[in-house]
Amino acid sequence: MTSIDTAHIDELRGIHTEVRARARARLKEFRAVPRERYFYELCFCLMTPQSSAVQCFAVAEELERRGFLEAAFDAAPLLRSHAGGYVRFHNTKARHLAEARENFAAVLHLLDTIPQAKDVRDALVADISGLGMKEASHFLRNIGRPGCTIVDRHILRNLVRVGALDEWPRSISRTRYLQIEEIFEDLAAQCGIPPDELDLVLWSRETGAILK
Repeated sequence: MTSIDTAHIDELRGIHTEVRARARARLKEFRAVPRERYFYELCFCLMTPQSSAVQCFAVAEELERRGFLEAAFDAAPLLRSHAGGYVRFHNTKARHLAEARENFAAVLHLLDTIPQAKDVRDALVADISGLGMKEASHFLRNIGRPGCTIVDRHILRNLVRVGALDEWPRSISRTRYLQIEEIFEDLAAQCGIPPDELDLVLWSRETGAILK
């Protein structure tokens, strides 16, 4: 465990005090997501790599409105141009969405039979094309299954800022992801803040919002 300067700890605790109620309310909303929406949360997370989360959310909502789970269609045109936006790598991601639709019963089985979130994450990464460690962690958080760190840019930036991480990693293998996750969990322990709440604290620190 890297000892973090008390000034950084105090800053994060102060932000947590300010946003704690909103963060906990947001986490409660994730836990209340109905099972019938799980598929579209998975769609959202499959689309997010190198794309706007706002645009991906809008497309996921449109997929749901059109009943993509019940009746398949080519999603590529929707990803390419919806409400003036663009989801990068739309052809590849549309293929991943179609494959996820075909395999979604298996996803539900994993969620129902594996109790530990990190074990579920490993199984999802192995079984779902286009779903990496970060996206699988994001999906589980968004359906109320805490326990996995979403190693995103805001996490990396803040770990470097407080001195918990020496430098921004050039690439993140599975082993490196797990190391960074442990570093983040150590930071949360030093702050006395649950990791899922600290994640939202760092989002709030950068954006002023408690995001999806």
